Amino acid sequence: MLLAAEETPAFLPPVVLLLCAAALIGYLSIQLRIVPIVGFLLAGVVIGPHQLGLVATTETVEAAAEIGVILLLFTIGIEFSLERLAAIQRFVLVGGGLQVVLAVAVTAGLVMAFGADWRTGVFTGFLVALSSTAIVLKVLAAAGRTTSTLGQGSVAALVFQDLAVVLMVLLVPLLGGRGEGPLEIARALGTAALVLVVVLVVARKVMPPLLERVARACSPEVFLLTVVAIGMGTAYLTSLAGVSVALGAFLAGLVVSESRHSAHALGEVLPLQILFSATFFVSIGMLLDLRTLLDLWWLVLLLAVAVVVVKAVTGALALTALGVGASTAVAGGLLLAQIGEFSFVLQRSGAAVGLEPAGLGADGEQVLIAVTVLLMTATPALSALGDRLGRAIGARRARPAAASPRPQSGTGPSTGSAAPVLLSGYGPVAAELAAGLRGRGIPVTVTTLSPDLAASAEAAGLAVVRGDPLRQNVLEEAGLHAAGAVVIAENTAEETAQIAAVVRQLAPATPILARPVDTADPAGLAPAGVHRVVDTARTVGGALTDSVLRHLGRDVAAPGDHPDPHAVVDFPADPDSACPHLAQIRPVLPAAAGCVDCLRAGERDWVHLRLCLTCGHVGCCDSSPNRHASAHARAVEHPLAASAEPDEDWAWCFLDQTLIGRRDA
Repeated sequence: MLLAAEETPAFLPPVVLLLCAAALIGYLSIQLRIVPIVGFLLAGVVIGPHQLGLVATTETVEAAAEIGVILLLFTIGIEFSLERLAAIQRFVLVGGGLQVVLAVAVTAGLVMAFGADWRTGVFTGFLVALSSTAIVLKVLAAAGRTTSTLGQGSVAALVFQDLAVVLMVLLVPLLGGRGEGPLEIARALGTAALVLVVVLVVARKVMPPLLERVARACSPEVFLLTVVAIGMGTAYLTSLAGVSVALGAFLAGLVVSESRHSAHALGEVLPLQILFSATFFVSIGMLLDLRTLLDLWWLVLLLAVAVVVVKAVTGALALTALGVGASTAVAGGLLLAQIGEFSFVLQRSGAAVGLEPAGLGADGEQVLIAVTVLLMTATPALSALGDRLGRAIGARRARPAAASPRPQSGTGPSTGSAAPVLLSGYGPVAAELAAGLRGRGIPVTVTTLSPDLAASAEAAGLAVVRGDPLRQNVLEEAGLHAAGAVVIAENTAEETAQIAAVVRQLAPATPILARPVDTADPAGLAPAGVHRVVDTARTVGGALTDSVLRHLGRDVAAPGDHPDPHAVVDFPADPDSACPHLAQIRPVLPAAAGCVDCLRAGERDWVHLRLCLTCGHVGCCDSSPNRHASAHARAVEHPLAASAEPDEDWAWCFLDQTLIGRRDA
């Protein structure tokens, strides 16, 4: 008996069209070297109800877009972490607060100068003050600059803006003459503050053991569902307390970031986040009516230029107040010079109480949408312009840099293992490493997502597993549990830390070696489980090959120097030590395989070596003629140094003249 086909669900055609358009235009954007976000915005403009009308109803798209915002802010929270947020709290409060206040004040003044009342001016200032968290973070991540000074200052401003949205939403009805009194606002803000406190308590006390228990179930499906439930559930609960779902999702990410499974959680959620975030950007583009843009093109361009000037100047002033330098301030100001996605939330709240952007009446909404889409699209170009202007300013103020120490290899611990090596990623350095290992009879397996790189590795005779190294099944198929070492050689420091965290969880005893393509960050890589880091500023592929061979116990030419510049040093100081400076201890890479200053001067006349536990500087001891270790400690106020001698395991505080033992001593 034949069953009648069911009627096509109403939501399916617009969703299919949206995904196909996003995939096609996103692919074309990549081919044209345009940021994919720009392609998604343009896809929305083309298929939206105001143009081709391929997607006539937007209810389903808007629902998916809201999920995209939640997942995007959730993943941002995981990547950011409470520790990083606390480290830039001054940036958030001072820089972010100053940026919002200046942007609102300047915009309100300009709007009032053209005849609007102060309420409309302040409302328009709220709309302009907010930047696009999604766009800015995508641009920073694509450039690998999230943890740079520019990235920290920009993220701090974005965090404050997202917090300020809570207050702005409460004040908009007051500006329209229909809001509650000051007591209601105080109550709402108090509730929001209570939510923040509860989230912080949960992050510290509840979430780490919960995720630990779920992770031990060894079920990717249960882990993914748990993580998504945490993100969506926290966003929902915070919305009930009057806090925006976006901020709630960000807080949920911070909660998860406190668990040592945060990188694993991020890897599981990212595919969903990418899908729904693309939907979000398409939905923004669908709001634009090109007819309004064509009719009022002069006004849209004029307002867009005005917004860029206001945001760039106020953002640069706010960052300058933090002492980040003129070049970084200029680059940050232009990076933040767009209107954010949450301005639409405020615009809808304002429309409900009779407020229009800049007092433009019925055209106000479409002009706001047009300016927003235009500036979102121009953000990558504005960011590049800011970088060029910043470099030009920096070049005029730059001083001759000191000569870098010559990279030297050092001996390291030996595992005696001749097991296969697993390479995550395949590029020029990884290819050279693989050739060097195979030439000594060591098998190599490569994991990569790139079809071209996979084909290249196979052509070189290597075993290849195509897939994401953040995925458990990919690593297991590549032979992780039988590998003598895992080498992550073609990723940024952030990506390296994420991959290393997953590897450590699945195979805790497997050595992990890394060569980040941007900057070697021992403080971020060591907690993720990386044992050795090869800094590309001080070495090349040959040195990485030697480092892996030594770790596998193979004979290579060893210069006999120490310490090993590729071995991460994370000195576990005894917390009961009388020294009050233990907080300055960080995971570091030795700057050289000998005294930096002696080597720079062409000398090797030292007795013992000491390693700075704050920056990795290697200096000769006070029994040596030049006493470079103590001189460095006094010059840069880094008082703690560990003995770099092979058989010694202690540290010394030059300031307090105190011996510091190990935690397990």
